[in-house]
Formats: sequence, C-alpha cells, structure tokens
Amino acid sequence: MQRVVLVTGAASGIGAATASRLAGAATALFLTTRGNSEGLEATAGAARAAGAEVVTWLADLSEPGAAGGLVAEARARFGRVDQIVCNAGRALKSRFGDFGRDEIGQAMDVNTLPFVELVTAAKDDLESSGWGRVVAMSSFVTNDIGVNGTIFPVTAASKAALEALARTLAFQLAPSGCTVNCVAPGYTRKVGGHAALPPAAWEAAARATPSGRIAEPGDIAAAVAFLLSREAGHITGQTLRVDGGLSLL
Repeated sequence: MQRVVLVTGAASGIGAATASRLAGAATALFLTTRGNSEGLEATAGAARAAGAEVVTWLADLSEPGAAGGLVAEARARFGRVDQIVCNAGRALKSRFGDFGRDEIGQAMDVNTLPFVELVTAAKDDLESSGWGRVVAMSSFVTNDIGVNGTIFPVTAASKAALEALARTLAFQLAPSGCTVNCVAPGYTRKVGGHAALPPAAWEAAARATPSGRIAEPGDIAAAVAFLLSREAGHITGQTLRVDGGLSLL
C-alpha cells in the first residue's frame, strides 16, 4: 500500500469515477458519502475487484465535526491519510432576490467548510507523507457567469471561497512537498441529470459547450488522478478547468 486516499461524495458521479480510476493494489481507499449507502457499496465493490483495500463510511460533512471524525476514522483504519479528494458538494440555481444569508450559509456548509475541516484534521499526515496531495472540486460557475442564462451566485460564492482557501493552503504546505489543487468541471453528466437544472436546460448546456458535449464523470476523474500522481508533484495552487471550452466563451 503506497498511499491512502480519502474520497468524499464517492457514491456516484465524479467521486465514483475517481475511486474507480485510483483503485489498485498500491492504493487504499476510504470512501464516504452522505446517505447513498447502496451506491457507495457499489463503488467500493468495483474498487475492491480492482485490487484496492477499501473502507466505506457514511457522514454528513455539513455537520460540524463530521469531517474531523472522518479523518480520525480513516487514520484508525489505515494508519494515515496521504491524499484527499474533496468532491462532495451541491449546486443551487438561484437569482438575487431569491436567496439570503441562510442559503449562502448552507452553500458554505456543504461546499466550503468541509474542505477546511478535512485538511485541518489531516494536516500532519499530509505534511509528513511522501506523496501528499489534496484535490478540491470547484465548478465552472465561479468564472463563467450566465451560461444559457442560468446563474448560480450562491454556489459560485462558495466555490470561489474554496479555490481561495486551496491556493493559500497550497502555499502553506508547499515546503513539505504536499500539493493542493482544484478541478473545475463544466456541465457533467449525472445519473438522472443535473439536480439544479431541468432537462431542457441540461440539453442546452451540451449545445452551448464548445466541444459539443457535456463531460462524463471519467473526464473529471482523469484530471483528478493526474493531480494526485507523483508526476504532478510540481503543480500546486492551480485550478484545472475540465469544461469542454466553457471557460473560452
């Protein structure tokens, strides 16, 4: 076992694809999700079949202390945490006049604060690991405003804060060799479609993407896997946009 990787939001979509991409005899996976235990076990089963040692755990990371407990459990099971993929999150389509402090706070609780708590709890492990890596999942909405007339101001605020925190953590951890980066997907296929968009807007998103299609979870997982690799050891404090060209518009 060369590395222990903690992946949040691993029951489906990008998280599940990332676990599948990383799975192998050299990697131990600690996989978590909020409530989709069936999906999480399916992800774990596929990873075990690929040779990985896997532990699954249900946790609502929006609850204070949950992220720290998650790291403690991963450390108890595997002895350390070398890498973190902070993937769990939620998108909220809204417009000014339709949200207030509560909605912004909820977005921060889901999209931003779990990152802070995870890396704080795992900081000593990340710094002492010979292969320390952190990848946080951002979103195209932090920079690409109003694609197809749809805006996500609350999600954009929470994800922009996530990117800022990741950059400052990257600076702090750089002397240890641990890298910290973000991946910002464009519209990405999920089972049943994007929870924040109706089907017509989902189809329009594919037409509006310069590449002519929305991303598959595996497209994003490939970028995450690269940033976690040893080959990416001199890349830190960056946001890699995997969006089919949305950021070119």
